[in-house]
Amino acid sequence: MILTHAELESLVGLKHRSPHSLLGMHPLGDGAGVVVRAFAPDATEVAIQPVHEKSKPSIKLKRIHKDGLFEGVTKQSRTVYAYDLLVTPPQGLVLRTRDPYSFLPTLSEQDLYLFGQGNERFIYDKLGAQLRVIDGVPGVSFATWAPNAQRLSVVGNFNNWDGRCHPMRMLGPSGVWEIFIPGLGEGALYKFEILDARGRLRLKCDPFGFFSEVPPKNSSIVWNTRKFAWADEKWMKQRAAQNALRRPMSVYEVHLGSWRKKPTGDSLGYREMASALIDYVRRVGFTHVEFLPVAEHAFYPSWGYQVTGFYAPTSRFGTPEDFQYLVNSLHEAGVGVLVDWVPAHFPKDDWALARFDGTALYEHDDPRQGEHQDWGTLIFNFGRHEVRNFLTANALFWCDRYHIDGLRVDAVASMLYLDYSRQEGQWVPNKYGGRENLEGIEFLQIANHLVHTEHPGVVTIAEESTAWPLVSRPPYLGGLGFSFKWNMGWMHDTLQYFSRDPVYRKFHQHDLTFAMLYHHNENFLLPLSHDEVVHGKRSLLGRMPGDDWRQFANLRALLAYQWTFPGKKLLFMGGEIGQRREWDLDGEIDWGLLDQGPYHRGLQRFVEDLNKFYLSEPALWESDYDSEGFFWVDSGDHESSVLSFVRQTRDRKHRVLVILNLTPVVRIRYRVGLPEAGFWREALNSDAEIYGGGNQGNGGGVTAEPYKVHGQPFSANFTLPPLGVVFFRTGEI
Repeated sequence: MILTHAELESLVGLKHRSPHSLLGMHPLGDGAGVVVRAFAPDATEVAIQPVHEKSKPSIKLKRIHKDGLFEGVTKQSRTVYAYDLLVTPPQGLVLRTRDPYSFLPTLSEQDLYLFGQGNERFIYDKLGAQLRVIDGVPGVSFATWAPNAQRLSVVGNFNNWDGRCHPMRMLGPSGVWEIFIPGLGEGALYKFEILDARGRLRLKCDPFGFFSEVPPKNSSIVWNTRKFAWADEKWMKQRAAQNALRRPMSVYEVHLGSWRKKPTGDSLGYREMASALIDYVRRVGFTHVEFLPVAEHAFYPSWGYQVTGFYAPTSRFGTPEDFQYLVNSLHEAGVGVLVDWVPAHFPKDDWALARFDGTALYEHDDPRQGEHQDWGTLIFNFGRHEVRNFLTANALFWCDRYHIDGLRVDAVASMLYLDYSRQEGQWVPNKYGGRENLEGIEFLQIANHLVHTEHPGVVTIAEESTAWPLVSRPPYLGGLGFSFKWNMGWMHDTLQYFSRDPVYRKFHQHDLTFAMLYHHNENFLLPLSHDEVVHGKRSLLGRMPGDDWRQFANLRALLAYQWTFPGKKLLFMGGEIGQRREWDLDGEIDWGLLDQGPYHRGLQRFVEDLNKFYLSEPALWESDYDSEGFFWVDSGDHESSVLSFVRQTRDRKHRVLVILNLTPVVRIRYRVGLPEAGFWREALNSDAEIYGGGNQGNGGGVTAEPYKVHGQPFSANFTLPPLGVVFFRTGEI
């Protein structure tokens, strides 16, 4: 097996697409012996020694090219055997290692076939950097997809970032390059050095990397994400057996870096966050936390929505097992964990996914399809099988390795419409001439199906801002397959209403009632999210009209309305204490406000009691999406800005009457219809003194009288507090 001149030049010139076929040990023809080759650019001497069969020969290799190609031949063995390379650098200290070019591929034909189809659900176990033991030899296998590259090498702190040391091989027509490097372990820094399709040399982080350097550094880090000892079996078993549509869900939305700071001003780490966040969330009573994107992102002001490491929790707050510790601790405390997932787009950083092999690989080539003009980011090519596999497997990865209970999918509308935020002529129609992104729709359907079938009990939540039909209906009915959809219309109308001076509210009561006209079209979640307290929109409290008393009364009424209206709930951090200023990415919640007078602490106490009442009352969550779970008692008293409605379970054993008085006027002996006789106990009153209110109310409650009002067989006279909401439930529960 003599090297041709072309083969020799391709090896030393780092242009051979299958260096394993020439490097390492290979049999000579007709049983004439074996030949060994090694490329060691800086070595003065290279030799091999057998590691198992001591009868096999040691061989001293000769330099056959000045750039560091060594070769040795022996006739003492007709078959290849396991050996160590002994490399002597100029410093003279011999380095002993197994030869990376003596190992078979770590990916099978089946792996590559399924990846090419877009159906390898566990591709994150195959590509990237995988800790393995092969033939008794520990090391790391590296693999990545770059079909149009001319050459790939793994570079890192283990080879002086020298692309000559570990060039990779292309595995057939799959576009996947691979190498196993023995002796490497967890913590090694690495990147892929790519000679791209245009002949440019690029350094890229690993698309499947499990861990990264702390930004602004961006090397990938070899890591074992399987070593954490989970202790949440009870939670996981319980989750799989429950129907999320019929369970309570009040979500506390959190940005990890700005929830609470250390005395030094630094953000809490994942483990420090665990104890502090759990104590707080359990006290205030939320059922879930939702983290803004935790996947690695270089540009911090993107809030995590410009992801550069889709398979890596950000290293800003600790290691992957530190994040696993946070999730595990929340589960042990009975708190669910949702994360924002961002498959719609990715940034243009030249060391990440963009133009990965010199071509539009993960993105579309045509900027009319492949670029978000508003965000300055690139759009995934959802029609490419390998790209779809990268994303669907990523959704499964967060559920598998990090036990995430739900994925809130960002910017769904941008994946549904080809003309999203584009003018005429700036977009490409689909094959039928329409504006629907057929590949994006199919991707969302597949991703939702896989998450729900592979991880029962995990929910998916769409942030979808248009009237696209059937978002939260299964694909077999033509839907997208999400569990829930954010009700952006409810959010917009409700905030618009509560921002008005009460004197004008009688002209806009439809803002609060309109959402029920379309409520049963989807499984809605009611969001008051981070997006509503930034960019000059003001904080929730800052949106409320009037002086302090009126602002806090309005905010309590807003939250009471949110918690009792059909649908699951979400509130961004700081809203529960009446944050006065907008969210500051680089700051923290103004916890000191809790010591400034009665209003802030009163609001926090109200949210605690609101959550406590919500959890205790099945009428408020069991039938969120049943037609019998809600009915208006009276929504027509526009002049007084009073609304009343009933929430109830399907069997009607649990009923809650909610009355809102949204002007700063106390209403005495205000008669409201009731669906049944008996005593209706006042269970919660947003005007209670402990919340900072004026303590106007109904004592213990009211007794229904056989007097028909509002189409109900019974009624009673109520005292309605100003800018207040009162809850009543039947009997003594």
